Amino acid sequence: METLDELLERAEHSHGHMCAGQVLGVRMALLGCRAVGITEPRGKDRKALLVFVEIDRCAADAINTVTGCRLGKRTLKFYDYGKLAATFLNTQTNEAVRVVALDEARDAADRCFPEIVSKYDRQLRAYKLLPDEDLFKVERVQVNVAREDQPGRPVSRVRCDRCGEGINDRREIISEGHTLCRACAGEAYYTKL
Repeated sequence: METLDELLERAEHSHGHMCAGQVLGVRMALLGCRAVGITEPRGKDRKALLVFVEIDRCAADAINTVTGCRLGKRTLKFYDYGKLAATFLNTQTNEAVRVVALDEARDAADRCFPEIVSKYDRQLRAYKLLPDEDLFKVERVQVNVAREDQPGRPVSRVRCDRCGEGINDRREIISEGHTLCRACAGEAYYTKL
C-alpha cells in the first residue's frame, strides 16, 4: 500500500481539497484494512473488501480513494447515521471492524499544537501525527450482507405496477397485491411537479 503522504495527495486530488476529514478518512481506511487483513485494497484484495460508511462528508471520499470501493461496484455502502465511522468487511474471512473517529481527537489536536490559532489547521496537522488510538475507536463487529446487497449482477428485477420503472435487488414493496417502487409506495425523497 502507498504511504500516508501519497494517499493524502491522491485523496486531495480526488476530493478537490485537503482537510481534517480527508486525513481522518485516509487513516481510518488504512487502519480498517489492516485490521481485517486487507493489504492491497486496490489490487489483489479488491474483490475481498466491502466498506460501509456512516457519513456523507469528506472522509467518505478519502475512504473511497484508499480502498477503491465504490457505490457503482456495490463495494461501498452508505448508511446515513451522521457519524464519522466506517465498517470494513473482509468478505473472504468474514472478519469486520467498525472504526469510529473519536470526538476527543479534537482536544488532542488542541494539546498538540496550541500555538496554531485556527482549530482547522491544528486538526489538519495533528491528525497526520497522532497515534491511531488517540484518533479512533476500533470494535470487532459482525456484518451479514444479504444476497441482494452483494457485489455482482442484480439478483432480481421487477417493474413497478404504477409508474412502470424497473426495480433491482428486491427493493420493491408489495402493497395490496401490487408491486410498487418505494416512490410509488409513498417513500419518495422527491415531489413530482
